[in-house]
Amino acid sequence: MALTSHHADPTVLIVGAGPTGLNIALRLARRNIPFLIIDTESGPGFASRAITLQARTLEFYRQLGLDAAIVKRGIKMEKIEVWLTPSRHVDIVLRDLGSGLSPYPFALDFPQDDHEQFLVEELKKIGVEISWNTALNSFTQDADGIRAILEKNGRSQTQEFSYLCGCDGASSRVRHVLGLDFPGGTYGNLFYVADVAIANRTTQDGMIKLEDENFALVMPVRSSGTYRLIGILPPDAEKDISFAEIKPGLEAMLDIRIDSLNWFSTYRVHHRVAAKFREGRCFLAGDSGHVHSPAGGQGMNTGIGDAVNLAWKLAEVLQGRAGIQLLDTYEPERIAFARRLVSTTDTAFHIMVDKTIFSRLLRHWIIPMLLPKLSRSRALRELAFKTVSQINISYMGQALNEGRAGRIRGGHRLPWVSLGEGDNFAALQSLDWQVHVYGNVQPDFASAVAVWGLACHVFSWTAEAERVGLSKDAAYLIRPDGHVGLAMALPSAQVLQRYLSRWGLSFRPST
Repeated sequence: MALTSHHADPTVLIVGAGPTGLNIALRLARRNIPFLIIDTESGPGFASRAITLQARTLEFYRQLGLDAAIVKRGIKMEKIEVWLTPSRHVDIVLRDLGSGLSPYPFALDFPQDDHEQFLVEELKKIGVEISWNTALNSFTQDADGIRAILEKNGRSQTQEFSYLCGCDGASSRVRHVLGLDFPGGTYGNLFYVADVAIANRTTQDGMIKLEDENFALVMPVRSSGTYRLIGILPPDAEKDISFAEIKPGLEAMLDIRIDSLNWFSTYRVHHRVAAKFREGRCFLAGDSGHVHSPAGGQGMNTGIGDAVNLAWKLAEVLQGRAGIQLLDTYEPERIAFARRLVSTTDTAFHIMVDKTIFSRLLRHWIIPMLLPKLSRSRALRELAFKTVSQINISYMGQALNEGRAGRIRGGHRLPWVSLGEGDNFAALQSLDWQVHVYGNVQPDFASAVAVWGLACHVFSWTAEAERVGLSKDAAYLIRPDGHVGLAMALPSAQVLQRYLSRWGLSFRPST
């Protein structure tokens, strides 16, 4: 059995070629880390599934130079109509909701099948082929590495790796072999999801119907005019119900005329987080580690966030630029966020679908009162965008992140600052550690930074930098994922040296 890998002797096995696994592959490839990526399917999916890319994900794609192409292929969400009764609705205007907070102040609809195909093609451009129709049978690990038994076309092969990334979904084989618990539960509601062409809807706005006995969501997913429909089936519906059986009710409820069906499925919604995201040399990322309700369009974006966090840490360790202790920071940073997210989406899910008096009160009175205030209040709009877009994700308090300068603490995402003809995020495309100073840098500190092989980017101090919470003349050590590792109100070569030594960081040229 011949398996195609990136480089002759792969050191990382990536199990699963969905958005999470593909993002790990792209980032390892950029750092010249040899890997093998496998998937049991014969190619990228043909159903749209997850559809929304949030601003933080687009910022990650900018680091790879892929943001412009993705935005061009997607649909910017302008507005969502929230229907509370058949005759009463409130509009949520999303256009430039995050203005001044991110270079992508919007949510982008880009269906998962198109998304996966795009990433696969990007990997092909750099010579990476995915080993489709390949399954992970089993594996063992010890202090020296991973021994995995892979199956392709009925034949087995044993191969050795340094690390294994389980990105193989909610039914993860990797998680099963590791024997990790996947605590949580399953909602009682049976959901449907469909991609359809709608004859009498030309707008690219989203629509949500929140009624006592029903819930439905309509979202544009393709520029060709396909829409995603998501909703709850009647309590007595069977899992094998056909789309033809529910089509008349959908058309009446949503006031639409469905021309054709591209894809349809029914499913149960789960809310689970794995007991651990790491076991020795094995890591879980994406749906293999956490699943939750689709409320807020967070699932796929969270998986990509896992991929970014894990990939740069693996690359640093494998290239000898960091001590192995750096890998200890992946699980606590990502599992903490996953647990918060599952709790938050669980609450949102119950608000949307429960028939309790409290949930009905929220849907019909409290939410309608709050939404107009949201549209008028800059503070509320910013809070909503920061939360949903995932730019507010912070690793503050975790071991890798230290210090404070201005309102920015170690672990925060580096605030985006527009610089007229450019911005401070352009420097992040190096995918490397770097120092940022907004104002003036002391010559002795700059010299020390240069000796250690770190790039030092000095930006002019502006009112915009002050507005986003940065501190004048402070120094920020930025991690490869764009989060602040160390913030120093008073730049100190000694403090920086202690931080670098603690994590075994050495910035000689990449191999």
